Amino acid sequence: MIVVTGGAGFIGSNIVRGLNKIGITDILVVDNLKNSKKHLNLNALEFSDFIDKNDFLENIGKIGNIELIFHEGACSNTLETDGKYMLKNNYEYSKTLLHYSLSNNIRFIYASSASVYGLGQNGFEENRKNEFPLNIYAYSKFLFDQYVRRNALDKNTQIVGLRYFNVYGPNEHHKGKMASVIYHFHNQIQDDGTMKLFEGSDKFKRDFVYVDDVVDVNLFFMENRSVKGIFNVGTGKAESFLKLAQIMQSLYQNVRIEFIKFPEELKNKYQAFTQANLENLRKAGYKKEFIALEIGVRKYVETLKSSNGYYLTNG
Repeated sequence: MIVVTGGAGFIGSNIVRGLNKIGITDILVVDNLKNSKKHLNLNALEFSDFIDKNDFLENIGKIGNIELIFHEGACSNTLETDGKYMLKNNYEYSKTLLHYSLSNNIRFIYASSASVYGLGQNGFEENRKNEFPLNIYAYSKFLFDQYVRRNALDKNTQIVGLRYFNVYGPNEHHKGKMASVIYHFHNQIQDDGTMKLFEGSDKFKRDFVYVDDVVDVNLFFMENRSVKGIFNVGTGKAESFLKLAQIMQSLYQNVRIEFIKFPEELKNKYQAFTQANLENLRKAGYKKEFIALEIGVRKYVETLKSSNGYYLTNG
């Protein structure tokens, strides 16, 4: 059996979909459906069972033969300020799963985050000297990466951490403010035909990576069980928010771009530039090219227009 924590969430549900596409359905989805909208991400998927995240930890020893855990579950709200909650939910929960995996030789592939690099002043290579998280969410991811480095990478069990850059694509409708800018631009266009960008968005650049690529990287490590470590997952290209908006403008009719003042509260807390260093991922053997921004945005916009951004089928 394969376990996907956060399996009703954005990346988790896409991983389940990716597993289905290669014929795997013996999957236990672990999540919290307090936000009931997340069930829409599960409608088209095939899996063996669903269990609440808290019940999962309490009953993990009774579940049976677990081969691999994709640990995608976390609070990803970068605006959350309750550090006690964030560390319990993201850090302590992850440590418990990690130790269970090590004790039972269960492979463990988990979601880290490019937010650990903070402003990225020293670059985006997976190296401690480059890491300086700016919020408690990023710190929770950084703390767990550090724990893994100290306690897990020298063991026989495969442990892989994946530092996602700016992921976008279907099944993020439930994320609210934390959904990608593409989702928000779509809604702004539907509302009044105007996309709102911060002043200076021609210079604000991020590494935007389509969720299908994120799934492919996860499945690569599933198939290559001897590879361990912490790896960046991005395209390796920094694209401006203005370019992204212009791509979307071309996919709709009568859309204008409006520039708004950059918020004072975000100064020195905003990642104005991210670009994944892919050297270690390539050395690990991942050779596939990443989907270009123009193609990924077009694919996502098609889903946004047809079904509000979630999959209706598993095809």
